[in-house]
Parts: sequence; C-alpha cells; structure tokens
Amino acid sequence: MTGNHKNTSITRRRALAVSGGTVAAGGLAVAGFQSAFADTTDSTDADASASAGSTSSECMTLMTSVTEGPYYLDGALVRKDITEGKAGVPLTLRLTVVDATDGCTPVKGAAVEIWHCDAWGYYSGYTTANPGGSAPAESEEGDSANDQTYLRGYQIANANGVVKFETIFPGWYTPRTCHIHVKVHTGGEKEDGTYEGGKVNYTGQLFFDDDIAEEIFTLEPYSKHTGSYTVLADDMVYDGGGASSGLLTLKAVHKKDPSKGYKGSLTLGIDPDAESTGAGSGGGGTPPSDAPTGTPPSDAPSDSASPSASASS
Repeated sequence: MTGNHKNTSITRRRALAVSGGTVAAGGLAVAGFQSAFADTTDSTDADASASAGSTSSECMTLMTSVTEGPYYLDGALVRKDITEGKAGVPLTLRLTVVDATDGCTPVKGAAVEIWHCDAWGYYSGYTTANPGGSAPAESEEGDSANDQTYLRGYQIANANGVVKFETIFPGWYTPRTCHIHVKVHTGGEKEDGTYEGGKVNYTGQLFFDDDIAEEIFTLEPYSKHTGSYTVLADDMVYDGGGASSGLLTLKAVHKKDPSKGYKGSLTLGIDPDAESTGAGSGGGGTPPSDAPTGTPPSDAPSDSASPSASASS
C-alpha cells in the first residue's frame, strides 16, 4: 500500500501561507534536539542551558507558517498525554520554542498546541470523514477515547522553551502525507483545563521521514488502512526544506523493533509579536459538512498526571 504516488497534478500543489522568511537551520535543529531531550528537572540548570543555547548557534529567521488544515477544533485540553487509549506506535514529542527575532532565546510560557489523526486516519471531532483508501470505521477501533478530544492537546513551555507530548505515531489520509499540526500561542493563560486568550504566533505542520513512516504503516493497527500513501515529495504542504519546513528529528526507542516507539524533536523559531492563525489558507483536504465546532464536551477526559500546565521532563 505504501509508497504509491498519487496524481502529481494534485499533490504538487503548495498550500503555503508564508508569514515569514525561510529558516537558516544550521546547527540549531541539532541544538534543539539536544536541549529538548536534556534533563530539565532542575530550574537552575534549565536557565543556564537556555542561556547557552541562545548564543551557541546561528539563529534562524522565522519558521514558515502553513495552513491549519480542515480538522482544527477550539478548546483542546492542557495535558501531556493526548492518546486517551488510542492504539498505535508510541511517540514522545519534544518541541523547543525560540524567539527568532531575539537571538533564539527560549520563549518561556508559550502554549504549544498539537492535533493529528489516529492510526487509521481519523481525527477526533471528524470521525465520519473518510480517510481514503480502505479503512475500518473509526468506531471499530474499540477504544474508550472521547471522539471529540482524542489526539489533541496543549502544553506550556518551560524555562528552556520546551514542551513534551506523549502520543502515537499518526496514520495518514488522502491526499496527505503523515503529519502533525501545531500552533504556538503566547499571551494567554490556562483556564478551565484549556488555554484562553493571547494570540497565535505560528501555525505549522510536523512531518516524518518516508522510510520510517512506511515501516510503521506495516504494523498493526496501521496496516488495516490500505491504499495509496502520499510520500513527502508529493505532499501538497511539505515544501522539501527539511527541519526548516517541519521535518522532525526521529530516534527509535529500540532500533530493531519500531513498534517500541520513537522520540521526535524540532526547534520552532517564531516571532512573538507576529500573528499567524493559518486559517483560510487552504490545503489538507475537506472536512464533512456536519463537522462539530466549539469547545470539548463537559465530560471530556482530563490529564490527571499533569494537573498543571508546566512542561515536565
């Protein structure tokens, strides 16, 4: 099923809404990976690491913003573990937010929001939207996840500008490659379990190496979704820029057993004074006409393991 390219007249479209320059990634992606996976339990060490990281590598200008896509929902919950029991290969995601206009200093307190599809290509809130190819209905997964909130969440950046999420490797849907959506907010605050106020400084998407993605998709439960998977070169959003375009650095938990999971990381260079919602910029497919809007239901699950908005190690 994987690796079959779809019609390039469709897939070579670029749905980019550029809000800044390209990234002079240099050594920053590597530095971001190292700092993101460093032990941040000691606040003194964290502050020292943040200071060193802001001056030890060439600073980027801005990450390129792209469409938020058709499956965004307001009111995601502040929590580290966003899986809600969804089956899939574990993914620990660490993102480092830096101010690209101020020497790449960490943006403490930035709220990072992510959302992505499950192993069969379904998004919470849009579980009747056909992911393309042949896949069982989302209801056949047999999990206890809330259909309005699974695989969505916020975390608040610590002194290093770092957030951590526990999730699963996303599946895919036609006509897109495997990806995770991300927004960076500043100026708001945690309220009623979610994040309110402020503004969106960056809207982007995170991408995965083709070889790793295709290997994952041979495993259960991913393998039950068959069809033509879109590789990076044919995706309508990814523009081939590597880390500067959202390509994650991935490290296998166990090199000989991909089912054990991956650690993924990336440094996001933003302008805290800019605003880039990514709304209305097209691309990414079309949601069903009866798609829900608004905040999660009152019975939405919380993250009891992460009662505060702090991004722990």
